[in-house]
Amino acid sequence: MAQRVLSLGAALVTAAGCVWYLPAFADLRARADRPYSRRSAAAACLTGWTTLAVVAVLLFSGVPWQATGVTAAAGATVTAALRIRAAVQHRQEAQETAQRWAALVPGRPQHSRSRVPSRYVVAALLGCGLVAATVTAAVVLSSASEGGHGWVLAVAPTTAVGLALAVAITYPGTVRRRIKNGPARPRQ
Repeated sequence: MAQRVLSLGAALVTAAGCVWYLPAFADLRARADRPYSRRSAAAACLTGWTTLAVVAVLLFSGVPWQATGVTAAAGATVTAALRIRAAVQHRQEAQETAQRWAALVPGRPQHSRSRVPSRYVVAALLGCGLVAATVTAAVVLSSASEGGHGWVLAVAPTTAVGLALAVAITYPGTVRRRIKNGPARPRQ
């Protein structure tokens, strides 16, 4: 009597599992329209639900517990193996997809995370230029004589700021060209 009750329960659970095994069946029927990992996962799903259905039939027909247990263990093992295979395939497919997308992104090096963004470099160059201009102006003003040649020395801070601006403006273009052309190679 206990086997028939378990059989009925397994049959009802199998019938309720159609929300999983019918889409899995559709994935298998789609064949090449689905990735390998999805088809392997669908095969694992169908194997698991089929195992439960077979166990329900074995319990209903009165087959000994040992045979039913062996069938359930074999089905669970095959289901687990297929599911692990699907996970490995999914990981490989995800890596391939990431590599393909990375190859499509123009002008972005693969190791861009370790580099300092150019806006920080430009800010540092401008800051250094302004500090140099301030120091130069302080030196000029402290050493300026009253002889009338102080205006010539006043051009020095302006020149320092102009040079710092020129370097800061041309730096991002230089970096873009270097990334576009690839890393510099030593001459042989």
